Formats: sequence, C-alpha cells, structure tokens
Amino acid sequence: MRLFMKLRQNHSVTVAAAKAEIGRTTAFRIEKDPRLPSQKTKPRERRRPDPLAHIFDAEIVPLLQAAPGIRAVAIFEEMLRRHPELGDGIRRTMERRIRSWRAVHGAEQEVIFRQVHEPGRLGLSDFTNMDSLEVTIAGQLLDHLLYHFRLAYSGFEHGHVILGGESFVALAEGLQNALWSLGGAPHDHRSDSLSAAFRNLTADEQEDLTLRYEELCAHYHMKPTRNNKGIAHENGSIESVHGHIKAEIRDALLMRGSNDFDDLAAYRAFIDEIVSRRNAHNLKRIEAERPHLQDLPQRRTTDFEEVVVRVMRTGGFSLRKVFYSVPSRLIGHRLRVRLFDDRLDVFVGGTYLMTLSRGRGHPDGRHSQVVNYRHVIHSLRQKPMALLRLVYRDQLFPRLEYRQTFEVLLERLTDKQACKTMVEILALAHERTCERELAEQLARTLDAGELPDMAELRKHFAPDPTALPVVSVHLAPLSGYEVLVSADQVGERA
Repeated sequence: MRLFMKLRQNHSVTVAAAKAEIGRTTAFRIEKDPRLPSQKTKPRERRRPDPLAHIFDAEIVPLLQAAPGIRAVAIFEEMLRRHPELGDGIRRTMERRIRSWRAVHGAEQEVIFRQVHEPGRLGLSDFTNMDSLEVTIAGQLLDHLLYHFRLAYSGFEHGHVILGGESFVALAEGLQNALWSLGGAPHDHRSDSLSAAFRNLTADEQEDLTLRYEELCAHYHMKPTRNNKGIAHENGSIESVHGHIKAEIRDALLMRGSNDFDDLAAYRAFIDEIVSRRNAHNLKRIEAERPHLQDLPQRRTTDFEEVVVRVMRTGGFSLRKVFYSVPSRLIGHRLRVRLFDDRLDVFVGGTYLMTLSRGRGHPDGRHSQVVNYRHVIHSLRQKPMALLRLVYRDQLFPRLEYRQTFEVLLERLTDKQACKTMVEILALAHERTCERELAEQLARTLDAGELPDMAELRKHFAPDPTALPVVSVHLAPLSGYEVLVSADQVGERA
C-alpha cells in the first residue's frame, strides 16, 4: 500500500495500481480510505452486562489486597454465599478477572535463577515416596522410599530402595553405593534439609547427626550443602526428575504385568535395571564428566549406627520400638548392634553373631516384633500354653499356613491341645529343617477339612534325627594285608 501511495503522487490510479501490482478495485478502495482493515474494525462491545461490575472493585479487590495468597476458587465460593443470584456460570469470568488484576496490582513473586553446572562440581541426593506404585513383596504391600542420587551436569542417576524413613543411615548407604557405582565423587554434595531425620531428636542428637553427615562428606572430599527447608526448587536438578523416574517405573510395572516381586532383592534388581537404562541415554555426558570427578578413597566409611543393647530374660532386646529375638544363650549379655536401613548386624564383643531383618514400629506408636521361632522353640516346648496369649504370637509363625493352622486348632480343640499341637509342629519344622514343605502339607490338610496328625507328619518327614541307624562294621582279617605285602615284594623282584 505504501508503494501505491508513493506512485499515486505522479501517476493516475490505474497506472499506479499496475506499477504496484495490485488490482484496480483495490487501488480505488485505498484511494477512498487509506486505513488498514484492522484499523477500520470497531472493538467488540459487551454482548451482556458485566456480572461482576457491582462487586469486583467493592468486594473482590479488598479481599485480594487483604489476603494476597487467597485462591480464586475461595473468592468465588464466598461471592456465591454473599450473592446467590450470580450463579456458577461466572466462575471462569471471575478467575480471568482476578488473574488480570494480579498481573497489574499483585505482589512480587519469587524468581528462580537457572544455574550453569560445571562437570564434576555438584551431586544431589533426595528421597521420594513410592507408595503410589503399590509394590508388593510376596503379596505384602511394601512401604518404602527411593533414595535418588544425580549429577547435575551429566544426569547420572542412582536409585536405592529404602525400607525406613529418611535417615542418616539411609543417606549414607545410598550415597556411598552411588559414588562407588559412579567411580568418583563430585566436589559438592547437596541434600535436602533432612527434616524427617531430625524429627523427634534432641539438640545433642541433632548436632551429632550433623557432625556425622559432615564427616561422611569429608571422607569423600565433598563440600556438604543443604537446601533451605521447604524450598524444593533449590534441589530442582533432582526434584524435577523424581516424577520422571517414578513414571518410568510405573510404566515398567505395567509392561511387566504385575506389581508383586518374590523378594526385596528382585525388586531392587528391577529398579537397578531401570536406572541403568536411564543412564545409558546420557552415557556420553557421563563419560565426559568422569575425568572431572574426585578419586574415591581406599574404602567406604561407616553407613550404619552402632548401639549397645542388653538381652533380656524374654529372649531378645528392644531397639527403636522393635523387639528382636536372639538365641537364649545370649540372655544377660551385652551385644553391639550395627543398625543399617534394612538389617541389623549383631556382635558380641568383636565376634560377629548374626544378621537380623530390621523391623519398624507402628505409626500409632505401638511396638513391633521381629521374632525367629527357632530362638524360643526349646523353651516353648516346655511351656506350650504360653503360645495362647503370647505378645508376638502372630510374628512367631514363619508362614501364613502355620497361623491358619493354629486358628483352626483353637476352633476345634481345647486351648491346651491346640497349643501343644502347634508347638510340636513348629518344633518339627525346626528339627527336620522342613519349614516350607511342612507349610505346604499343612495347607493340603486344612483344604481337606482335617486336622494335622503329628504321628503322620513325623513319619512323612522322617527320618527322625534322634533315631540313629545301627551300623555294623566287618573288619577284614590281618592275613589279607600279608597277602598284599607279599604280592608287592614279588612285583619288585620281577
């Protein structure tokens, strides 16, 4: 249009249109009114009255000024209570109007500053809850977290299944597994505030936990840092990845067709495979970052808490609201216990004794029990009626079939007979080392509507180790040795 108007100064409309390569009709229209079509369009006027005209400035704006963080939906519901005639149809109108008002008059918001990450500089640790995946181990729901480590530059990741809550032990074990898997350590390590680990601790215990965290980082020559409590985006290089890795695990479970695993080791291997696939996508960046990492020390440092306990007359010890059974020969002894996230290593003096599965107290504060029936069966045979109201009776049974058997025995026999029979069944499982096979036999017996017969069970799982076979030994006569010696002498002469 500019070219046409310039040519029009020296030429007629027809000639200027031809030179500007526009139509003759268009040229006459421009000659008559040179404005653009967009300039001729009148702003669209309201098609209906503004439903908020009488309340927005008078009622809504004062609410926004008095409570800047209030949600638009809360204001909408309040306006409906004050003015029922407005109706639900104005919700979107009100939300758009509030959003526009806040863009002009709202408070300043926090700004997130994106950072440039140097190779080998920063590693991050965090925990994420995995309950939404509903993973089960042998049919039992697994209450667990995932410890997640990530390098900010290359995106290297490591995941470790945590059975308890956020704790220093979980952090130490997961972090060291990640560093030794990586083959190096970053210069800085950032974690969250570990508020869950500090909960319910005294001031001295909190100071001790802080010191241990600093010593852990010092062992790997890393500078320890923490993001501020409640400011998740300060750990954004790993927080934002939590959703991605959980979505990938969820997809893998759906493709697998089951959320159930035979044991914890199988589930951990499943997680390791997924994390390995994610690392394979960033392999080039990971290999480029490895030369910038610090060398690892010669050995790992401690990733456990060490406590001393005394074995009580009840055949075990209590630790962190959990009762653990041990062999009765240890009653009265002081034991040194190394407390890991998923296990307890038990020592007497400097001698290793055993490893126990770690238990957790109930959320409502009740104590829990980790009991091995083999530790108490010899005493229970002398006092079978103790089984009837035993505090840890349900935990005593090694498998579901044993508990179901005891329930049926209580229904169909006297308490004394039921307890005596059940104790003998447990003793049989212990003495003949047939816990699984005996459980299967008990299940078949119950399905048939019958009760266990101890004589038949002992016969089925023979031989009885107390019934030793008679062995007859026939000694060879000494004259036989003389024949052998004579034959050797003849051979030498030949």
